[in-house]
Amino acid sequence: MSDQDSSTSASQTEGEVEGERDEEMDGEMKGGDEEGEKHRDSPVPSLSSFSTSLSAVMRIKQKYRAMKKRRQDMALGLAADGPLTGAPPRSSPKIFTFDGLTPSSFSSSRKRVLYPNRGGCRAPPKQERSRAKYCLILLCAIVFIQVYNAIENLDDHVLKYDLDGLEKTLRREVFGQQGAVEGLLSHLKDYLSTYVHNKPLVVSLHGPSGVGKSHLGRLLAGHFRSVVGETLVLQYYVLHHCPQEADALRCARDLATLISQMVERAEEEEKIPLFIFDEVEHMHGEILDALLQLVASKQSNEYLNAIYLFLSNLGHTHITKHMLQNSSSISMASASSGRHSHLVKELTPILRRTLEKLHPLWTEADVLPLGLLEKGHVMECFLDEMTREGFYPDHTNIERLAGEIEYYPEAGGHQYSQTGCKQVVAKVNLL
Repeated sequence: MSDQDSSTSASQTEGEVEGERDEEMDGEMKGGDEEGEKHRDSPVPSLSSFSTSLSAVMRIKQKYRAMKKRRQDMALGLAADGPLTGAPPRSSPKIFTFDGLTPSSFSSSRKRVLYPNRGGCRAPPKQERSRAKYCLILLCAIVFIQVYNAIENLDDHVLKYDLDGLEKTLRREVFGQQGAVEGLLSHLKDYLSTYVHNKPLVVSLHGPSGVGKSHLGRLLAGHFRSVVGETLVLQYYVLHHCPQEADALRCARDLATLISQMVERAEEEEKIPLFIFDEVEHMHGEILDALLQLVASKQSNEYLNAIYLFLSNLGHTHITKHMLQNSSSISMASASSGRHSHLVKELTPILRRTLEKLHPLWTEADVLPLGLLEKGHVMECFLDEMTREGFYPDHTNIERLAGEIEYYPEAGGHQYSQTGCKQVVAKVNLL
């Protein structure tokens, strides 16, 4: 009962306050209207009427403030006593949890973004993926596959010719010509690393008699026969195949026909043939002209995939003179960067100028000089030959045989052989 009485009295009080405020506002409005009519009736406004209006406005303002303050005090008092009758019941705030949600509700809900300027909720615009991105990825994949296949093919092509085995053979059986061997292997590796060329490989080896030119040619021929076959390797000895100058034109035609047939056969088998020409210093002009036409880069594709090796003693006087006069500088080079490589770099331009005056064929060739052999190299030749023939390699006997060879006068601490290892085989056969 006390709660009902307090609520009833509170509602009555609130009703009386609202009634008094309405009556006061009506009275003030009526007073304002009367004053307005008085102002309209009076023809000329006076100072007393203006002060009356101002005081009326101030009075209304004070009454409004008093009523507002009284209403705030009453509202605070009612709130302290308890909720009014008829007011909606207050409930505790709800706490959000994930218990009532399922994974499907997350997947089915769409992301929405509120745009405050235009109002309403809208889904974000769907971003369209460009097709150029997929094309670019496909292009990169194709390029990667092509490059990978090219690298694999290059490796397979080099492995097919077993250049590592050739290098071991040349370093083991060729004495005193490390610079020339390194240059020759470098040319072969660069050329055989691919099957597409813009010119054939033409290498010309030059050196005095007995320094190992023919021996090097035989080693190359034997290696390539085991790799590409007997029919794709040609060893041409001028004094054996065409000794008479009168037969030079016929020999040139026969040689050109033979090379063409071998080149066509190699093209069918996808291999590179090897042509070795020994004793080129005795080769006739007609044969040189025919070879120049074959090695020219204007030939068809099958003629570009071939290796030509020329062996001669052309320019041997320049090599001998250079080595005897620069033996001191050669000794200094041996202590720093390798005298053989240094010798090749110095002699190559001298030989090229000399050879290009003899025939234009050497303008198409890479020239490699072979230097003179020292006494130590001759002893190595004796040791190798005696081992092949089954003799006991007695060091004293080897020194005695090497002492029978003729040498140039000692220069710069080096003793060079005049005939190289050319007499080694004959002297070992006499044992």
